[in-house]
Amino acid sequence: MGELPQAGEVYAPPPRSLQLWKSLLNWLSLFFQIFLQILRGTPQVLSYVGLGGARSFLSPDFKPLPVADSPEFRDSAAAAVEITADVDGDHDGSREMKRLTVVLDLDETLVCAYETSSLPAIVRNQAIEAGLMWFELECISSDKECEGKPKINYVTVFERPGLRDFLEQLSGFADLVLFTAGLEGYARPLVDRIDVENRFYRRLYRPSTSSTEYREHVKDLSCLSKDLCRTVIVDNNPFSFLLQPMNGIPCIPFSAGQPHDDQLLEVLLPLLKHLSQQNDVRPVLYEKFHMLEWFQKHGIPCSG
Repeated sequence: MGELPQAGEVYAPPPRSLQLWKSLLNWLSLFFQIFLQILRGTPQVLSYVGLGGARSFLSPDFKPLPVADSPEFRDSAAAAVEITADVDGDHDGSREMKRLTVVLDLDETLVCAYETSSLPAIVRNQAIEAGLMWFELECISSDKECEGKPKINYVTVFERPGLRDFLEQLSGFADLVLFTAGLEGYARPLVDRIDVENRFYRRLYRPSTSSTEYREHVKDLSCLSKDLCRTVIVDNNPFSFLLQPMNGIPCIPFSAGQPHDDQLLEVLLPLLKHLSQQNDVRPVLYEKFHMLEWFQKHGIPCSG
């Protein structure tokens, strides 16, 4: 804004050339902001080719998860850190317990995947330079080419930091299940790359999910066992486990912009070790997340 004219002065508009320069600068500023938003929100595979699983923001009213020691909702990072608060609690060691079953989501929990053609080179290069493990993948889409042949999609996959070590340590005391809402043509070759030691004794894809009146692609753990006292599911999308809310561990979504993420080894692994010592994991998880109340706040009645 220019200075106010002094008494007796007459306001004269600036030269036309100055107005044009200001307009040009405003447009350049606008384009720069749009460019930054594109870099920060690079579309993932799911958004374009429908191969990945249901994302964590399926609902516009999604709110951060509560933690046991706070009546207020905190951000998702605080909720995830909170779960390590009492991993040294007592347990009953007098009984021989069956191994813990850990059900793991894929997209945004263990990896993040992007359609290669839509991934800006600057995002890819920055993630690689920061040390993220990555690989490229060819996967079969549910779409067909015009000749009727299966369509091949090219995907760039980034592994969450510590993934291989996490799976190795976790398999030492738990039975692992991969449960993704992604299509098998996409998820199977991806899991083959991150699980070369075949630590997942079972893999479940989109056809194994259930549709409810509240959400689609819900992961019903009853397909694994009738007794779920020693079963947990780790997923960045809490709506995935709305049928068994007291067995769920909500985790922070992972993206290529988080090269220093430490959720797998520093947050989830200590909690899962603690849960492996419990006769029933559900009371512990309820005290930490209060998922029953969380779903009720979102208009979804749960029986637990």
